[in-house]
Amino acid sequence: MDVDISSLEQKVEKVAAFCQTLREENRELRGRVAGLESEKQVLTEKIDTARTRLEALMARLPEQ
Repeated sequence: MDVDISSLEQKVEKVAAFCQTLREENRELRGRVAGLESEKQVLTEKIDTARTRLEALMARLPEQ
């Protein structure tokens, strides 16, 4: 009986440690996602600015 309880206790400790590892990984991934979303926003703004400038330049070109 003691062996069963000890074995179960070890398994529970392993599951708890694994859950903690997953929590840490999840926290890290959420941080990376937030950073990537921020970077995406900056790049989208740069693309919009470039598009606006290109459209303005195209409007100044003489038509053939």
